[in-house]
Amino acid sequence: VSTQSTGSSGINAEYGDREEVRRICERFGAYKDLYNGVGDGPNDKTLEDKFFEEEVKMLGLSFEQQFHFGVFYAFVKLKEQENRNIVWIAECIAQKNKNKIDNYIPLF
Repeated sequence: VSTQSTGSSGINAEYGDREEVRRICERFGAYKDLYNGVGDGPNDKTLEDKFFEEEVKMLGLSFEQQFHFGVFYAFVKLKEQENRNIVWIAECIAQKNKNKIDNYIPLF
C-alpha cells in the first residue's frame, strides 16, 4: 500500500537521518507538535499522515466563519482527502492488507 502512507523515507533521503529532521522541526512550534508521535511501527502515523490530519483540522475551521470564499477551497481540498481515503481503502482491500484499512485520515 503506497498511496497515502509512504512514510518519511523521502524526507529522510533528502535530509539524512530522522534526528536531523527532528532538529529542523523543533525550530518551529507547529511542526514540533506534528513530529511528536511519528513512529516506524506498522500502525504508527507517518509525518505525511500528521500533515494531512493537520490540514483537515485547518480546513474544517474555515466552515465556522461566514461570508468568505475559503469555504469553497476547503470543500474542494476535503473532497480530495476523501478521494485519497477511498483509494487507500480500495488499495488495502485489493492487496488483502485489511489490518491497515483503518489508517485513513478521518475528515471530522
